[in-house]
Amino acid sequence: MTDNAQDNRVDLTPYQAAGQLEGLTKLVDEFYATMDTLPEARTIRNMHPKDLAESRKKLTYFLSGWLGGPKLFQQHYGPINIPGAHKQFPIGHEERDAWLLCMQRALAVQPYSTELKDYLLAALSIPAERIRQVNAREI
Repeated sequence: MTDNAQDNRVDLTPYQAAGQLEGLTKLVDEFYATMDTLPEARTIRNMHPKDLAESRKKLTYFLSGWLGGPKLFQQHYGPINIPGAHKQFPIGHEERDAWLLCMQRALAVQPYSTELKDYLLAALSIPAERIRQVNAREI
């Protein structure tokens, strides 16, 4: 029997299980690397600035607070309004699915448990769908 918190993964927050800020930074770096190379993500990549440094920081900071870690996004940028932050972009089903595909591929190469990967993808699909609902293109 051990007292090591690492061995008792049930007690870890999602933030801790994802490797804290370092682990989230790796996830976000992989996410944007995937977005840069995946043909299905070309449209959403074009919604971002050429230099992704600020986008990377914002997503990492958002994930930190959202997963139970430090609320870095709020500390640096103020209140979070995810649909409002994306309101200038025409986001429909294809764009939402491309974003989730990039995240799915980024999660696949992280050293996370299968349960954490599944949880994160399912949980992130909720704000992704909300953005689509609020910002959907008029077709």
